[in-house]
Amino acid sequence: MRARGGWGLGIVLATALAAAPGRAAEEAKQPGVEPAKAVEPAEDPPYDAAGRRDPFRPLHGEGGAEQGEARTPLQRYDVGQLRLVAVIYDTREPRAVVEDDQGLGYIVRIGTPVGSNGGQVSAIERSRVVVQEDAVDYYGEHRPNEVTMELRKAASTAERTGERGKR
Repeated sequence: MRARGGWGLGIVLATALAAAPGRAAEEAKQPGVEPAKAVEPAEDPPYDAAGRRDPFRPLHGEGGAEQGEARTPLQRYDVGQLRLVAVIYDTREPRAVVEDDQGLGYIVRIGTPVGSNGGQVSAIERSRVVVQEDAVDYYGEHRPNEVTMELRKAASTAERTGERGKR
């Protein structure tokens, strides 16, 4: 009895599958019914990047890139990532040495471009360097922002006195 049920079900399935393509052909022959066709455009329009921002560049610090200026190594860092190492202030043209996170030192003067926000060194004093940046606030207004880099001599003095005390 099982064999008959299995054969009967197989015959019903085979008949239904064989009739399915015939139904699609009959429906296509009916008036007003058309099969869906894939339509491809004849030619894709070329992509024009003129006047558009590069999506892979960060939004901040674009000032030099838009104007076509070459960026110096100091302009690739934020001012907070640089460390003031030395200051030569008692001369006609004061200078300072700043160091990046890899330990490379750079000599800066008044007017040297520093930082990714279009900053410039505005003052070099005895133990600090003042950088004037162009900051954009929440409303899109440009405002000057002063960032001060200070020489860290208090920590080095404490380390030296601690070392002398141990000997």
